[in-house]
Amino acid sequence: MLKLLLAILFATLLGGCGLVYKVDVYQGNLLDPDAVAQVKPGLTKRQVHSLLGTPSVEDPFHASRWDYLSTTSRRGAPTTVRNLTLTFEGDVLASVSGDYLENDNLALYRHITRYGNLPRDKKKNQQR
Repeated sequence: MLKLLLAILFATLLGGCGLVYKVDVYQGNLLDPDAVAQVKPGLTKRQVHSLLGTPSVEDPFHASRWDYLSTTSRRGAPTTVRNLTLTFEGDVLASVSGDYLENDNLALYRHITRYGNLPRDKKKNQQR
């Protein structure tokens, strides 16, 4: 009985000290850098949707604005939020803004694709 209590106490102390493994959390849209590079003013909503997928935020009060958000929480680092904002005039893309694809996001994209939760490149699939 004493050993069980000591084990529970030890586990509680370890959990409180932050020594327990913490999982990296990636939320939102992790977009392919090649697809984002193809998004330019003049594309239709349908074309943008086929390149980037469904936006994270599609505000019913601002139907002309789509937001693609990405949040990254890594052990020992502050949470980072990236945003890609697309503004439409009618059905045509008017402007692209945001800080979505900086160098660290390209590295994050490469890191995530190693684990297989994103589609792999066609070249890699042909080599198998």
